[in-house]
Amino acid sequence: MAKNIKTVLSLVIAVFPALFFSQDRKQMTAEEAAGLAVQNQQQLKVSAWNIDIAKQNTALVKLQKLPNITASTSQFYLGNALVIDKDFSNSTNVPMPHYGSSYAVQATQLIFKGGLVNKSIEMAGLREQLSELDLEKNKLDVKFLVISNYLDMYKTVNQQEVFQNNKKLAQERLKNIQKFYQQGMVTRNEVIRGELAIKNLDQGILTLSNNRKILNYNLNMALGLPADTEIIPIEKLENKETGIGMDYYLSLAHESNPLVKSAHTNISVADKNIEIIKTDKMPAISGFGGYALQRPITTRNPVLDMYSGGWQTGISLTYNIDNLYKTKERVKLGELQKVQAGDVLTLTEQNIDMAVNAAYVKYQESIQQADILNDAKKLAEENYKITEAKYLNQLAVQAEMIDAQNQKLQSELDYSNAEINVLYQYYNLLKSTGTL
Repeated sequence: MAKNIKTVLSLVIAVFPALFFSQDRKQMTAEEAAGLAVQNQQQLKVSAWNIDIAKQNTALVKLQKLPNITASTSQFYLGNALVIDKDFSNSTNVPMPHYGSSYAVQATQLIFKGGLVNKSIEMAGLREQLSELDLEKNKLDVKFLVISNYLDMYKTVNQQEVFQNNKKLAQERLKNIQKFYQQGMVTRNEVIRGELAIKNLDQGILTLSNNRKILNYNLNMALGLPADTEIIPIEKLENKETGIGMDYYLSLAHESNPLVKSAHTNISVADKNIEIIKTDKMPAISGFGGYALQRPITTRNPVLDMYSGGWQTGISLTYNIDNLYKTKERVKLGELQKVQAGDVLTLTEQNIDMAVNAAYVKYQESIQQADILNDAKKLAEENYKITEAKYLNQLAVQAEMIDAQNQKLQSELDYSNAEINVLYQYYNLLKSTGTL
């Protein structure tokens, strides 16, 4: 009875697997995978906070345009005054009101300092741009990492298909060998060789299946998907943009790569820093106004226990004389930093040119390799068919048949890997230009 129940349950699971396995299957292109990674990658969230921090810093710098307003109060105990003659011969103790207090409000507004405030705001804006470019670079790194894992999984999927197809052929061949064996045309060891060939294929399928599970799990983590989601790669394998020359990609990299943009922005930062330093050569002109209230009034005798209030307004002019010799050295430092930023730009452009050139050559090479391996695959398939026909007509031994099958299997795996490598090199080329 228990055995019957097990049999029925096995049949139900085989016919209706979805009732027992709730794994979600999700078809996805490489670009869709990269898009999900950008939305869910924790590192990018940290970089995005840097942009918010830079924007808040700009908002703080803009507050320098507003006046500074201070309010103060003090409550104090006032002791009696002691009046002494100039020759210290006599002294008089003057009673004072003991409770004292003061209240004051003061406002100052910077009117002129060589454009210091506006230049500081512009500098903060450049810092914002740098943080945004840093995020853009991190996005490129995350996208390429995810696409690389996506293509690795795509490779295992294709390899599994190759192994499965070859296993079907091996099983068909084994059936023929078993017929020959039953007819006494071959010995038992021929059957064993056929069975061993299938076992070797099973080992390869098992390894690929486990590799795919690992890559699938890692991708789910990177994309923010449930851990049991099965990702189905559906990226098209045809060549992309094969007719565009390297000059196009070099020009694209100089316009779009965030590293080049950051290097240009750093030159602007150095320029702005020099402008800010030079404002120290200018005097600071400020407007001020305030009101003060104080008790008691101690400027007359007898002292009055009353409040004395007054207001004032005017313009102040200040200048640090030491800036005449200090500013010159600071400007010199700023100019050196600007020269350094220019050299960094040149170095960055050279490195990117080399990266684009290498990526472009490797992309073209991958296309040519795929064509060569496709021809090799066709030759291996033809060799397999000829050897199989000879074997079925007892003109070839089992060892030749297995050798032909191994050549066919390897050529199909090589071509499958070459197709994925074309995609990898294409996306690597886009990454080098900063347009992935």
